[in-house]
Amino acid sequence: MAGIVRGLDDGALCDRVSEATARYFTHWSHPESGMARERSGGAFGYDVEDTVTTGGTGFGLMAQVVSAERGWFPRRSLQDRLDRLVGFLEEADRFDGVFPHFLSGRSGRVLPFSSEDDGGDIVETAFLMSGLLVAAAYFDDCPQLVARIERLYADVNWLAHVRESDGAVIWHRHPDRPWKEHALALGGWNECLPVFLLGAGSPTHPLPTRSYHEVWAKTPVFLNGRSYGGVTLPLGPDRGGPLFLSQYPFLAIDPRELVDDYADYGDQARAHALVNHWHCLENPNGHAGYGPQCWGLTASDDPDGYAAHAPDRDNGTITPTAALSSFSYCPEHSMPVLRHLHDDLGDRLWGEYGFYDAFCPSRDWVASTNLAIDQGPITVGLENHRSGLIWKLGMSRPEIINGLKRLDFKSPWINPVA
Repeated sequence: MAGIVRGLDDGALCDRVSEATARYFTHWSHPESGMARERSGGAFGYDVEDTVTTGGTGFGLMAQVVSAERGWFPRRSLQDRLDRLVGFLEEADRFDGVFPHFLSGRSGRVLPFSSEDDGGDIVETAFLMSGLLVAAAYFDDCPQLVARIERLYADVNWLAHVRESDGAVIWHRHPDRPWKEHALALGGWNECLPVFLLGAGSPTHPLPTRSYHEVWAKTPVFLNGRSYGGVTLPLGPDRGGPLFLSQYPFLAIDPRELVDDYADYGDQARAHALVNHWHCLENPNGHAGYGPQCWGLTASDDPDGYAAHAPDRDNGTITPTAALSSFSYCPEHSMPVLRHLHDDLGDRLWGEYGFYDAFCPSRDWVASTNLAIDQGPITVGLENHRSGLIWKLGMSRPEIINGLKRLDFKSPWINPVA
């Protein structure tokens, strides 16, 4: 990838960053399976070249659709890769149809994410299915491929992750072992919303509506309603938490005018980004580099390893995906960051796959890595801001619309006026 080219107009700069970022998937996906590798670079105690990520693959499929639509990557090459990827998933380890967090890209066998996470991961599976359904919409002229994707979705037994005692959806589960005593239940506002929408829309194993309305939406950290810097935050933890909480859910699902009894989700996504922006401008900890052109806290690598950075967990690490994936919600605040990172800091931050994962000016540190879950949302966020492509494809799928209907959401995409 060529070095920094300064002075591009806004459109050309968006093109350049989006294409370079998507190269992580078009050029670094696993050559045998077609899945997205978890990361590039770094030493994290596992085989970087063989470890593939299910959720990151979902994000990567959306990014590659953008590349194909923009003419940066051949559509036929993506179709061939999708065919290979679906074949890999059909034979890979699943647990009641639920995929694990990590797989071996060569064998398709589960790679434990942690000592207690070697079975199904319902959240990563929802992210994977979101990307597959977007790809199915994009390749709707390939009915056999679409049918295979629909079978993978239909095979997901969302009910296998529902705890009967209270209806809670449990993040991780291995069907050969009993529930963990302190199993992680999905609750509060966070990135897990697609589990409920895709689970509720399932034609085979639909989640009960009470799991959403009586558990997810009733936890203490769901509703917020407080004001930060003059911005009212509808949902989520104090000061919003890391930005991925409101970015991952709305890659394939259009939050604009998406409303239920609890929030307007377009307002939620924008407010969360604005609170994050406000915190970085206030900069209460006095970190170097922060300002209108350099803001954005979310989960990423940092000088000490990996952390979920947020206003209440701010160690001075700026993650490019935070502001750039917010283009769909606050472009007036994201564009200055894009230009600053590229034109002013690009000599240090720009690499083969666009911007490196994170940097910490206070400690003169720049990551040497890229992560699938941070790369994909940049390309998708830019494209949804510019054309709405991924939202249009995602919201064309009946699985998503049926889930929205079943959970009593309102959206212009439900029964749209001709």
